[in-house]
Amino acid sequence: MKPLRYHIRHDTRYSYDQPVGESHQLLRLAPRNLPWQKCVAHRIETDPEPVRRQRFFDSFGNAVDALHFEADHDFLAVRSESWVELYAPPFAAASECCNWEAARDALRYTAGKPLTRDLLEASAFLFESTNARLKRDFADYAAVCFVPGRPLLSAVDALMVKIFEEFTFDPEATEVSTPVAEVFANRRGVCQDFAHFMISCLRSLGIAARYVSGYLLTRPPAGKKRLIGADATHAWVSVFCPGLGWVDFDPTNAIRPQLEHIVVGWGRDFSDVSPMRGVLLGGGGHEPDIAVTVVPEDEFTELYTDADMPTLELRPTGS
Repeated sequence: MKPLRYHIRHDTRYSYDQPVGESHQLLRLAPRNLPWQKCVAHRIETDPEPVRRQRFFDSFGNAVDALHFEADHDFLAVRSESWVELYAPPFAAASECCNWEAARDALRYTAGKPLTRDLLEASAFLFESTNARLKRDFADYAAVCFVPGRPLLSAVDALMVKIFEEFTFDPEATEVSTPVAEVFANRRGVCQDFAHFMISCLRSLGIAARYVSGYLLTRPPAGKKRLIGADATHAWVSVFCPGLGWVDFDPTNAIRPQLEHIVVGWGRDFSDVSPMRGVLLGGGGHEPDIAVTVVPEDEFTELYTDADMPTLELRPTGS
């Protein structure tokens, strides 16, 4: 099957109250290469230019670009552009996975029991992390979905739908630092909050779950044009099923990701995969202005006219 091809442009701009004398930034903006996803081209452009640039991979396999700025600057603009090809990932039916108790027990520590490599890697996603908590209240909330003997994927799907139906998407309700317990109490938030809450529920039951960061193709309202910079980063959840591997769920939209979710990275929670994080000397108060555009290849030339065509030519070769 011919892949779907998307262009992603992610612009971040910091305007500082005071000059910055030195800055170190870590960027996680390069889409991952997966069996169903290929990053055809990727490039990062900054203003000002860093004096040093280094690419490495973190402990989760995410690409990280480390930038070091030494000259005084009162703003920092970062543009990431990518071309990505997507094939439909394999769809795992509920019957293909064991029941949820078996999935839980496979990862439980037992003295003398050896763990295979995949189980050992999955066990890193069982514990509390900066933005995901283990609480009885979270386990109790999910318990109605995790009845005895239910297949893991069926139970996780039911939890995803429950969150979708009972929580309200509200970008004004939370901030990046809002605790997951507050999100649960108010039943409001954004994709990051819903992912953290769903992960907290799953881990509280002993199920390995990781946070996935990336992009989602959005649809403009009927009769409206797609707008440059109107998108945002997206977050969803991946659950480990022994013998099958990782399976993704999007609680914000109550869907299993297929051909419109683009994976950038994954970790224990948002703190592991923040698109841009750094330390600086000076600067005073500052908040980022962020603009994201995800566009299918067949809409690219229609969206970007000559006047606002991306400065980085990243159109892949071939049809």
